[in-house]
Amino acid sequence: MLDATKPVTIDEFWAFVNLPENEDRRWELINGEIVEMPPSDKINSFIASLINHFLMTYILANKSGYMTTADGGYRIGRSVLQPDVGYISKARSGGLKGNFYENAPDLAVEVVSVKSEKEEDAFRKAHRYLSNGTRMVWVVYPDDKTVYVCLPKVDGGMTVDVFDTTMTLSGGDVLPNFSLPVADIFPEDEE
Repeated sequence: MLDATKPVTIDEFWAFVNLPENEDRRWELINGEIVEMPPSDKINSFIASLINHFLMTYILANKSGYMTTADGGYRIGRSVLQPDVGYISKARSGGLKGNFYENAPDLAVEVVSVKSEKEEDAFRKAHRYLSNGTRMVWVVYPDDKTVYVCLPKVDGGMTVDVFDTTMTLSGGDVLPNFSLPVADIFPEDEE
């Protein structure tokens, strides 16, 4: 039994999420606190799948690293976070053995559900990624059809640029020569 008054270690977290009653649920460890992640909306899951598809095509062609979906975890300090889509270079990955990556992803993508996530939480999470080695975060808002590209600043802050469906995302130095029209990740026939 975990003591709710004390921070949970990574090992305790891993034991907890592997309990039979937790096997079909998603969990993150945020600064020593276990947080259950709600299931994604249908549109969010579809958008994350599209982004993963475009990134995976690039990654496989360039043999540069590994992709994760919403159940792939990254150890970030005392946290284990699961971006909706993540990319980590082979050089930083430590290989494919183990439960989760011991480093932050190079790129994290969070597809925000307006129903279950607050805007400040999405950007707080983006800042947590960037403060721990992630080089780029895309915060995607399906309702607005916008992507906020967050990059680290030298002073520990972050820059945020807004991309709408008339614009194209760039992989920057994380994914050289990668580009993705924002319109391509939002389905036209959503209802």
